[in-house]
Amino acid sequence: MDAVIPAAGQGSRLGELTDDRPKGLVDVAGRPLLAHAFETAVEAGADGLVVIVGYEAAQIVDRFGDAFEGVPITYVHQRERLGLGHAVLQAEPHVDGTFFLLNGDNVFAGSVEPAVEAVGEADAVLGVEAVSPEVAATTGVIETDEAGHVTGLVEKPDDPPSTLVTTGCYVLPEDVFHACALLRPSAEGEYQLSEAVGLLVRAGYEVATVRLGERVNVNTSEDAGRARELLRGVW
Repeated sequence: MDAVIPAAGQGSRLGELTDDRPKGLVDVAGRPLLAHAFETAVEAGADGLVVIVGYEAAQIVDRFGDAFEGVPITYVHQRERLGLGHAVLQAEPHVDGTFFLLNGDNVFAGSVEPAVEAVGEADAVLGVEAVSPEVAATTGVIETDEAGHVTGLVEKPDDPPSTLVTTGCYVLPEDVFHACALLRPSAEGEYQLSEAVGLLVRAGYEVATVRLGERVNVNTSEDAGRARELLRGVW
């Protein structure tokens, strides 16, 4: 299974850490942030990495080359950063069949393989976690039925219908590319992957959820510190 790794952003909230390098090369526990995402994907069974690059893309290519731990890397340039749905669509020519998506700025304490393994029982799988209502209002919120299957998704709602949210870890069917192509831009001009998954749900696709272990989404220097502490606890 291919793993798509979005890593096109600058990471402006990281301040001077990304003045002259992309977010994916910020040091976390002695390694570039992207190295942690690559390792997580490879350990979950990825046999190819499709990396979406943008800001200071050449630095990422120079750092990792054409393979990571023997797994080949394909680089795809996202010339305009227009949201995760747009980023995923750039990978379409390089993906064949069901694929694994892992945001390049996530650091997980444990394996995400349970999400990959669950796809045999559903058309798609979302790695999820429970958060506070305040945090839920800042990200993609999921509604599920009693069996844990997704019935709806909403991005950054003012009044979250649940506190179950996406973690930047997905296993998706190839048909999600068609859904991404149908997206309309948000008020901020971005194309949201959560809306594309919502289109699949409304079309009758079965989308399951799997709760994953601890993780840190690295957006600020404080997050980078939390990720280091998380990894220190694992090691």
